[in-house]
Amino acid sequence: MARYFENTSTFNFSWDQVASGYWKRYPNPQSTHVLSEDTYCRQVKDGCLYTKRLLTKTNRVPKWGERFFSAKSVKIIEESIVDPEKKVLVTYTRNLGYTKVMSVIERVEYRSAGAGSTVAKRSAWIDSQVFGFSRAIRAFGVERFRKNCSQMYNGFNGVLHSLFPKQQHTPTPLSPLQSLHNMRDAAAAATDRAKRNVLSSVNRT
Repeated sequence: MARYFENTSTFNFSWDQVASGYWKRYPNPQSTHVLSEDTYCRQVKDGCLYTKRLLTKTNRVPKWGERFFSAKSVKIIEESIVDPEKKVLVTYTRNLGYTKVMSVIERVEYRSAGAGSTVAKRSAWIDSQVFGFSRAIRAFGVERFRKNCSQMYNGFNGVLHSLFPKQQHTPTPLSPLQSLHNMRDAAAAATDRAKRNVLSSVNRT
């Protein structure tokens, strides 16, 4: 049976700022394990922005786990829905490959908690199908996810502080249409930035 983990954190920024900054989270000092990000689908439907991205992350494991995990990196599918009318951003991520060894499904909901405040509720389901080791692998997955939550929060919070200085924490509320345009532009900029990073890495080699 999959292990469940839940975590709630609060960002002292408006929902519009958090939803816009979401696309600019990487790179940051707390997330050096994220190697690349690529958007392969984006559309606006019924006033919401739907996006699908493919992320590549390093796959560090303890010595005992090397018998199960041989890959140095892992692909992650990320799907997101931005609803500027309800001021809700929901993301879903899951790993590709090695899912029988350990699968991690994550759901994060960013919801406005009033002026200048956004609550993020993070839920994760971690499972393993390795006979005789599944319980230990699930326990390892939960503990690693628990530790990563702090890094993810600190990294994203640092990005928000750099994007929106203190005097700008309580901006004029945007209309749903303005928010949607801002999210779409920010997501497109993130895609372009990721492509430039890849080309830069290729040129250096």
